[in-house]
Amino acid sequence: MSNEKPIIPSLNNPFAELKNLQFAVPGQIATDPGIYEEALEAGHKLQLRPRQAAEVKNIERQHQKQRMTIWERINVLTDAPPTILYQNWGPNLDGASLVTAIIRVNGRDVALYGHDFTVRAGSMDATNGRKLARLFQLAAKRRIPLVGLNDSAGAYIPAGVGGLDGYADAFTALRKISGVVPSVMCMFGFNAGGGSYLPRQGSFLIQPQDTFFGLTGPGVVKSVLGEDVSPEELGGPQVHSQSGVNDFVVPDEVAALKKVRELLNYLPSHNAELAPLQSSSDPVSRKTWDIDILLKKAFNSPSGFNTPIDISILIQQLCDHGDFLEIQPERARNTVTALGRMGGNVIGFVANNSAVASGQIDIDAAYKNARFIRFCNLYNIPMIFLEDTTGFLPGKEQEAGGIVQAGRAMLDAIVDLRTPRFLVLVRNAFGGAYASFNNYSTGADLVLALPTTRLAVMGPAGIEYVYKDELRAIRGSASGKREKIQRQQQAAGLAEAEARQVAQEQVREWLAAEEAELAVRYERELMNPNEALSLGSISQIVMPSELRQVLAENMEFHLRHYQPSALADVQREFH
Repeated sequence: MSNEKPIIPSLNNPFAELKNLQFAVPGQIATDPGIYEEALEAGHKLQLRPRQAAEVKNIERQHQKQRMTIWERINVLTDAPPTILYQNWGPNLDGASLVTAIIRVNGRDVALYGHDFTVRAGSMDATNGRKLARLFQLAAKRRIPLVGLNDSAGAYIPAGVGGLDGYADAFTALRKISGVVPSVMCMFGFNAGGGSYLPRQGSFLIQPQDTFFGLTGPGVVKSVLGEDVSPEELGGPQVHSQSGVNDFVVPDEVAALKKVRELLNYLPSHNAELAPLQSSSDPVSRKTWDIDILLKKAFNSPSGFNTPIDISILIQQLCDHGDFLEIQPERARNTVTALGRMGGNVIGFVANNSAVASGQIDIDAAYKNARFIRFCNLYNIPMIFLEDTTGFLPGKEQEAGGIVQAGRAMLDAIVDLRTPRFLVLVRNAFGGAYASFNNYSTGADLVLALPTTRLAVMGPAGIEYVYKDELRAIRGSASGKREKIQRQQQAAGLAEAEARQVAQEQVREWLAAEEAELAVRYERELMNPNEALSLGSISQIVMPSELRQVLAENMEFHLRHYQPSALADVQREFH
């Protein structure tokens, strides 16, 4: 057996020269240190204590899990060294498991908190809760955005009810600044309980792969319900991206921190200003020929006006240099919510995506839209709606799930919207979907239509109601026509059975042709923008290649005369 002592890892450099820290004023005559110097030395140690709280083995364990420490995450995120706030800690490292700071991101001040998982697994006690509450209040008072880097095992169990009180303090303070300053939360590591509730109170939530957060962990599920479930199946990124609990899924921690910087670039610092203007070399007069090419190829194809199109291509063409940030890109793909810029101004986009389920609005799409619209309303972000939908998704499953409630939530959000807002009718706009999708009656500032617009109370099925007399006459004569053809075929020498089959086939073709002719007539007379234009429901017809210029110039006018402010309307009842 070897008598060698095990090597203990250390962060100390064995080759570094050890120097005693001198607490002397430059240019002053040296004197023997006294109680004042002793106080300075003790204070210096207190300054360093939070950063030195983590043991080397805990830092190594964090790195082995492909995770950074809180200090490494801050260094990736900030433009310059952070200003660390509230450097409190106690005998049991109370408070040291949570770092609070003011940092600079894209040249702007940002309030930041982050759990230090290397200290008590980033757990929360009463000290942490008060510390967080103080940071949130500071962010609202100084009107700066908030970023949270969450990596916590939850409440610190030995702290007893103090851990729960800490979370309650943080919950309350974060709720009170909601709608005052925007907040962006990142989920790192394994979070449960309050460690999940707190970040989801934020405006946006970013979750890297190989992370977990949820009400309870797999172990609790196993003990209570007897179910074997993996962390990924219970609270992984794919689960939360489909439910709308997270807004972005990214590959790793560095990508998450980069996403924070990207997202903040689109957000105002507080609710009484516009999002930052970013000058662009992309002229607003740029022709959007690619929209013209897309629609031409789609609608001249064999499936005609029923051809699906990817609406994100239109958003790309409208935005400066084609750059935009899609929110919740993996949820409810039948609708697209995104932030982009036109003429340097930040714009919120809500668009039906006919490439998925004909762009029909289902429960998930309605709630996804409602939440994004309400955010834009709070933070003075103008909006453009691109409509191309055959309506709300019907069916027993949707009704049982509350499509009426979800649709109402979306409509309420649109009616309450106070920022400049436009509607572009791209193609289909039928029934209740049109009536609840930001038209003039619900408060739109401008409604435009492409020549491809098909605006009607009902889609093609409407011919059953508009031309019911003609259809009744056509279908009523089918029987007599069939008998006549059958007699003619029999007279020509065909057997009765064969003559009957020929007659049925010819009448079927005749009926299809007659109904197709009525469908063409329906589109010509009703499924077009003509009536809406004559009634003033549409302001103008815009050529696809001119869409960016018309929208950008009109938006510039409205923003010149829009006074950003905190939302002061009546707090209405919500779903």
